[in-house]
Amino acid sequence: MQVKYKRVVLKLSGEALAGSKGTGIDGDVLRNVGKQIKALTEMGVQVACVVGGGNIWRGAPASMEGMDRATADYMGMLATVINALALQDALESLGVTTRTQTAIEMRQVAEPYIRRRAIRHLEKGRVVIFAAGTGNPYFSTDTAAALRAAEIEADVILMAKGNVDGVYDRDPLKHPDARRFSTLSYLEVLKRGLGVMDATAASLCMDNNIPIIVFSMAQGNNIVSAVCGENIGTVIRG
Repeated sequence: MQVKYKRVVLKLSGEALAGSKGTGIDGDVLRNVGKQIKALTEMGVQVACVVGGGNIWRGAPASMEGMDRATADYMGMLATVINALALQDALESLGVTTRTQTAIEMRQVAEPYIRRRAIRHLEKGRVVIFAAGTGNPYFSTDTAAALRAAEIEADVILMAKGNVDGVYDRDPLKHPDARRFSTLSYLEVLKRGLGVMDATAASLCMDNNIPIIVFSMAQGNNIVSAVCGENIGTVIRG
């Protein structure tokens, strides 16, 4: 298969890692993701991952129930570290050399995020997992993915979802007649208020001209297919 993108940021939602279980981490899903990432590294693709934490904790609903927003968001960052360590273990069990870097320092379990070190890991063929979001409350892991992609000069962001296979004009889980887009511009995403990612992340991608591919992780080898430029999901670009 022909590789279209040389350096990618794979954004894994926490819900996708939960699989059919809904919460926690589904081992089968984790192994499938690991195998696809391994296949990409064997094809010479440099892979960085950003993981969400929604399968363990979601800060926004907790803050709406009265919890301090910053505290709720920090708890969500810690949830992403749990997912990152699980992904790291799955990859290393497959023989893939992996480094986890956290935006909040916790040296006993992972490296602190250092941009130049992350790029060097990628150049050496290691998979880098970025955890703890941006390290700041009020910013989502989508924004973290856009920020890290800009910092490491990634060619594309791959947004692997659990329940949806692209971007729709309305929620396809609630509206069976929802229409899926094959392509979108950044401005359309912002103007329509589409729920694929928050406005901060979309604006950051637009400013740095980073294309985004949104697809379902539940179907076959879609991560590999997306990197090879196959027509899956929704492509967002300028």
